[in-house]
Amino acid sequence: MHLAAHFPGVNATTVWADPRSRSQIDFSSFVHLARTAERGKFDFFFLAEGLRLREHNGRIHDLDVVGRPESLTVLNALAAVTERLGLAATVNATFNEPYELARRLATLDHLSAGRAAWNVVTSSDAFTGENFRRGGYLDRADRYTRAAEFVATARELWDSWTPGGESRPFTHEGEQFTVSGEFTVPRSPQGHPVVIQAGDSSEGREFAASAADIIFTRHGTLEAGRDFYADVKARLAAYGRQPDDLKIMPGVTVVTGDTDAEAQERAYEIRRQQVSPQNAILAAEQLWGTDLSAYDPDGPLPEIDPVIDSGLVKGRVLHGDPFGVVARWRAVAEAKGLSLRQTVIETTTRQSFIGSPQTVAAELTAFVDERAADGFILVPHLTPGGLDDFVDRVVPLLQESGAFRTEYSGSTLRSHLGLAEPVWKG
Repeated sequence: MHLAAHFPGVNATTVWADPRSRSQIDFSSFVHLARTAERGKFDFFFLAEGLRLREHNGRIHDLDVVGRPESLTVLNALAAVTERLGLAATVNATFNEPYELARRLATLDHLSAGRAAWNVVTSSDAFTGENFRRGGYLDRADRYTRAAEFVATARELWDSWTPGGESRPFTHEGEQFTVSGEFTVPRSPQGHPVVIQAGDSSEGREFAASAADIIFTRHGTLEAGRDFYADVKARLAAYGRQPDDLKIMPGVTVVTGDTDAEAQERAYEIRRQQVSPQNAILAAEQLWGTDLSAYDPDGPLPEIDPVIDSGLVKGRVLHGDPFGVVARWRAVAEAKGLSLRQTVIETTTRQSFIGSPQTVAAELTAFVDERAADGFILVPHLTPGGLDDFVDRVVPLLQESGAFRTEYSGSTLRSHLGLAEPVWKG
């Protein structure tokens, strides 16, 4: 299996109230998690991106107040203190330009000796666009159109240098970009940095099948994972690709204990920390789209209907239809006799894998063996030490069973993932 580490930060997973939590700005935090991942022989270290601090009812969202550093800058620094670990940056294809970003990614690939990766994301909201000259110009339907041409253009630029070190002029004329000139960075150790696509929608799956090396996804059960896996792998043939050309890696959380019962107790306490009474109201307001400050988090769910596109929450992607999600919340609350806070805990914060190290290792292996995933991107709940327990207690069991590597067999991220170097198309 393949394993990656997601740096925890701006999301409801992170438990900032825990006394072991540290800064997500200090370089020491990034170093700690990256070195832990490399000690565990992980494939790569993964950074998210935020181009604007999210707002909730006109105020900066509490979980954003510590800020969001620029990913490639951090990863260039980490390249100097790691040796084999892949370095993946989330960079937006909507508010960047192909030449500039291709140059920055190729530079990281050189500085890291072939360990760079790019998680391609898109944005269509005018709220984020206000931070940029173009504003919110891009229609939602055009996000993946631009992203697909962006990736193709970047690859044309990377291929404008021959494997032998000769620079050739490039020209690209398309609906989204018209660029020409000469690329300043020689062909990098991987040929092209690894491309990651994050998305579960049908258009996201199709984009990943056509252009990505990894798809970062969300699915919580073995059955859902198998359905997603089969669907995405089946799309590859249309683009002349083989099943192993795209790795499927869901984001997961893990809680371990000496016994399964102890792990369940720890998981419950973590969920209570993640969803304080205040955070329960905030989570409900994000779904209902209206001010719920008058409601008691220990009381029943609101009886009102959601307000669509109210503008109460800005900068956050809402997954699913609000009416459908509210109906599901109400059904869960009624069936189990849950309060508003308890419902939020029950529906939004359940860890993916809970148990003793032996139980977790067996379940992870089963997901891969039964074709629900090729590997996992671990999202810890603590910054930066949330990966320590997994690396110390679960990874050795995966290695003993032969499910995971004991040493790196190559030096580049492509070698870790079993991906061939791209064929030069100059």
